[in-house]
Amino acid sequence: MLFDWTVHITPDNAFNILGRAVLIRPSTEAHLFSSFSFLRHPGPHSFPFVQSFSFVRVRVISLPFLSLPFPSLAMADAPRLTVLVTGASGRTGQIAYKKLEERHEQFISRGLVRSEESKQKIGPDSDNIYIADIRDANGIAPAFQGADAVIILTSAVPKMKPGFDPTKGGRPEFYYEDGQFPEQVDWIGQMNQIDAAKAAGVKHVVLVGSMGGTNPNHPLNSLGNGNILVWKRKAEQYLADSGIPYTIIRPGGLLDKEGGLRELVVGKDDELLQTDTKSIPRADVAEVCIQALQFEEAKFKALDLASKPEGVGTPTKDFKALFEQISSRF
Repeated sequence: MLFDWTVHITPDNAFNILGRAVLIRPSTEAHLFSSFSFLRHPGPHSFPFVQSFSFVRVRVISLPFLSLPFPSLAMADAPRLTVLVTGASGRTGQIAYKKLEERHEQFISRGLVRSEESKQKIGPDSDNIYIADIRDANGIAPAFQGADAVIILTSAVPKMKPGFDPTKGGRPEFYYEDGQFPEQVDWIGQMNQIDAAKAAGVKHVVLVGSMGGTNPNHPLNSLGNGNILVWKRKAEQYLADSGIPYTIIRPGGLLDKEGGLRELVVGKDDELLQTDTKSIPRADVAEVCIQALQFEEAKFKALDLASKPEGVGTPTKDFKALFEQISSRF
């Protein structure tokens, strides 16, 4: 296969490709198409001893000459993925959006939030933030146009009724605000997002649900009489039947802890709920969402996700291997 790059040639056979310094041995096979004088110093350079430059376009015929552990030229030249995070103002959504922003060499980040107030949570100067209600199928469509992938992190959120006094015993009562019941958010809202993704030609949808969906009597379903896990499960099935490449992630209890410090554990059918490993930091959930976009092994799969306690096991770094453990499509 032939690749074309615009490269920086230096007297010491070093050049920059998209800002990555790479050493070339003299045996490099390259064909010179055109050469232009470089009239001024290009700025900071990895090799300050270089005195002169030429700006050329080359066709690289063989790549056995790389002598430094830099990413491959093909990776350096890969187009960035445009990724839309819906529910970007939520606690997990903000983390996912920020991670995409930090990896701007790989991703073009977009966010979808419900209101201007929600946008302010991300930052008033945040670019590429769309404001629309996921219950409005037409209203959300522009956010999906041109996106390569979507991470769905929207969810109904129960609120505690005022007046609860823990000193008096009993259990708090919960409710959902008007228009924010699980049927409206986790079913209709997510169905609208899946339809919008399909219409826009999105190539991969990552949907974050929750463990517990195999049990219709799960305590979460009783909160506010919302049956939240029932509606989440229904939306997951809708995605699996849509024909869009998907990854369904069902995390356990979400922790507001630092990510990247724990060994992650995957399972299926709520088996992890019968173990002591049934919680996970939000930051790790966000990371797995982004990693899923980068591996074919994550597509057309559904997984329960949890983590071992910090300090137990080895922090997960090989996400390809993590996804390879999964065989369940739903």
